[in-house]
Amino acid sequence: MADIHYMTQEGLDKLKKDLAEALAQRPVISAAIAEAREKGDLSENAEYDAARDAQGLLEVKISKLKDLVANAKVIDESKVRTDKVQMLNKVKVENISMKTIMEFTIVGETEADFAHGKLAATTPIAKALLGHAKGDIVEAKVPSGVIKFKILDISI
Repeated sequence: MADIHYMTQEGLDKLKKDLAEALAQRPVISAAIAEAREKGDLSENAEYDAARDAQGLLEVKISKLKDLVANAKVIDESKVRTDKVQMLNKVKVENISMKTIMEFTIVGETEADFAHGKLAATTPIAKALLGHAKGDIVEAKVPSGVIKFKILDISI
């Protein structure tokens, strides 16, 4: 069974746009292959090899995007609550050992962007936070060890 990919409507719309753009590249690459094929001996034709490689990469990208779109589950943002941490919540936490405060929004894997404060729900930190309430202390098992966080606030 395929994995479900949780995301916002905005994230799904972006994936659909990316898929449409990738599909639009198919004729361009086919034309490049045809043009390279006309140049003669395919065994020594670098342009042909490059075009075939580009076609292969494009097909992999299209396949992945189709899978993401087909198995997308859009989260109804109107049903997101703040009593416990869940997808689409903005969570403010304190790293207890380092005494630093961080804030991030928990999103689906395809929308994750740590530089912009969007943390994938599949990460060890997000997994540890999910289902916990404000004031809870949670332990996240990360590659460098265990980090303890105190949940300071949960918002939308």
